[in-house]
Amino acid sequence: MARRFPQDGYTDFVGRKDELTGIAATLAESRLVTIVGPGGVGKTRVALVAAGQAADHYPDGPWIVELSGLRDPALLPNTVASVLGLPEQDARSALDALLEYLRDRRLLLILNTCEHLLDACATLAQGVLRDAPGVTVLATSRQPLDMPGEHTFPIGPLPVPESDCLPLAGASVADGGDAVELFALRAATAVPDFAITPDNMADVIRLCRRLDGIPLAIELAAVQLRALPLGELLDRLNHRFTVLTGGRPGALPRHQTLRTAIEWSHELCSVAERRLWARLSVFAGAFTLDAAQEVCAEVSLERPDVLDALVGLVDKSVVLREGEQFRMLDTLREFGAEQLAASGELASCRARHIARYVAMARYFGVHFADNDQMDRYHELRQVHSNLRAALEYALESDEDPASAASLSASPEPDGMPGLAAGASGSSGSVVTAVAQERWGAGAELACSLYGYWQISGLLGEGGYWLTKVLDRFPAPGPERARALVNRGFLRSFQGDLGNALTDCEAGTAMARTIGDDGTTARGYQHAQLTLTYLGRHDEALKVTEEARARLRACGDQIGELMLVAQLGHLHQLAGRPAESVAVCAEGLAMLGPDSREQWLQTYLYNISGIALFQMPGREADCELMLRKGLAGKQELGDIIGTAYAIDGLGWLAQKTGSPSRAAWLMGAAEALWERGRSVRFSGTAVMEEFHQQAVAGAAAAIGAPAYAAEYSAGEVYVRELLDAGAGEGALRLDIP
Repeated sequence: MARRFPQDGYTDFVGRKDELTGIAATLAESRLVTIVGPGGVGKTRVALVAAGQAADHYPDGPWIVELSGLRDPALLPNTVASVLGLPEQDARSALDALLEYLRDRRLLLILNTCEHLLDACATLAQGVLRDAPGVTVLATSRQPLDMPGEHTFPIGPLPVPESDCLPLAGASVADGGDAVELFALRAATAVPDFAITPDNMADVIRLCRRLDGIPLAIELAAVQLRALPLGELLDRLNHRFTVLTGGRPGALPRHQTLRTAIEWSHELCSVAERRLWARLSVFAGAFTLDAAQEVCAEVSLERPDVLDALVGLVDKSVVLREGEQFRMLDTLREFGAEQLAASGELASCRARHIARYVAMARYFGVHFADNDQMDRYHELRQVHSNLRAALEYALESDEDPASAASLSASPEPDGMPGLAAGASGSSGSVVTAVAQERWGAGAELACSLYGYWQISGLLGEGGYWLTKVLDRFPAPGPERARALVNRGFLRSFQGDLGNALTDCEAGTAMARTIGDDGTTARGYQHAQLTLTYLGRHDEALKVTEEARARLRACGDQIGELMLVAQLGHLHQLAGRPAESVAVCAEGLAMLGPDSREQWLQTYLYNISGIALFQMPGREADCELMLRKGLAGKQELGDIIGTAYAIDGLGWLAQKTGSPSRAAWLMGAAEALWERGRSVRFSGTAVMEEFHQQAVAGAAAAIGAPAYAAEYSAGEVYVRELLDAGAGEGALRLDIP
């Protein structure tokens, strides 16, 4: 999906000296530069090399956001935020929160492959130009964003000599120009003993000219030397172009040249390789061999054939191997998607793709507290682009536009049984059985990822997909009920408490009416958390008992574990620290001493530690619990959970007579709260009071200037570490 800028750049980059000089000059004068050119011309490589050369001008670094796998423009701000390591912890729009983060930064934001998201990229760039004066946007696209302030920099093919023969007898590869040099480099990689000589130089020049100097076309041709001698390769290519253009090969437009080269490579593939090329186009971003075999084999007996064909496509450079994963260039994937649509296999292949990721999500949801929790979580994180693709495939509108357009959300019932009652809803359309089944798979996928959205901090994106589910299921039913209670759960962590409670109550009422006991129990559990955050502690305590009874009746141990953790937090916020510590101990005992589960354990450690802070004489126990919570939250990469632990350790340092350390810790926590885009402790008054007491005590003890210096040192240290490893999983903070 996306990554931090690769600092080592490209060691095999060829040519483009004039272009790089021009881009450097343009970046120095403009804050929005779009590198434009046809597919396969090398826009991404040029952008990365240019960014590497300009990196010293951007103290907060260059960052690249890969957009080729993103299809839904509404998720563009979320995607950029994820690259920058920003969890979605608040109820603001992702764009507003992103722009606030960028406001004081000095960085280069590279938006790679914008042509299918032009309006969304233009909106984002416009916001950056307006609100973040230190940020420069470098975009790559097949066409400009077409907005004020944009400077376009066209990139053309590599130059090719006009004459087939170089004038000097001792001419070298470099004398043949950049296109010939690129062919020589790639050909030597494909066939180690290949070299350009005076005898074959003319053929190489003719081949590069035939391909219009387009880098991707040249690379595809060079790989074919594994199977064909250079002379035969050129003859076949000449014939191919002559047939397609009525004998006028020199008149080909460049985009047609690339397509012709791709079609030619396609024809040189075996039938099995062509079929796999098409089927692999359903993947967004990287995929594993196991994923390719599961999605691209219609029956299990075809799996060995998939492996053989994949090896062939890797050999032909249609598929790139990156460690244990594989990837197709976007241009080649687009061509494969056309072939898949024409084959009549699109629906069945997408169905297998959806089924794979539904199964992964279902396992994670059902086994959320198992020992393999983190392995399964990291696996989901690696395939995030494909989770998105599966959700997009599953939740797209029905084939009948009029039917899809008639879907509209119905009013939700107010309240839940035991709090309030009533349920209603209606569907204004009839959809096909196939679409209904597909939407059902999308609903299961979005809802089964409840723990993934939570651990990853992608609360806003999770809510986005759950809202899509609600759009597809406007009438009362299990899918709508489950989506409502899950969306309410995510909204509570974002601080959108009023809407969170409305969702929980509506979903629970609906689930109870239709007899969905599991969703009803989870609805009460989620409502308990929201009531706790709202400060309605007595109501939350009553709902706790109802939720516990229903969760036990369903055998929902994970839900009960989550409820116990929430109850510990309720007691702590309500001023009952001893009860909080006891409940947290109960939760840890339910998990067991050998549990390798991380999310709930670290939650329990943090809550127990803060409760122990409230109990005189328990300082050593408080530090032990908060240290355990800190270690686990860092391993998770949970920025907000880490902030809880570090802020609590800051209070403890002040309480135990270490005001300088307290200042440093609270500065470090502030950087985490800021990066998490969260109000400190979700604005809970009790927690904020503890924090302010620690601030006042430390500042009084060492003086305001010394306090400010220590606070700033902690804040800067954590911010720099977050920038260095943003979006890369575990945090590696050295906390004294």
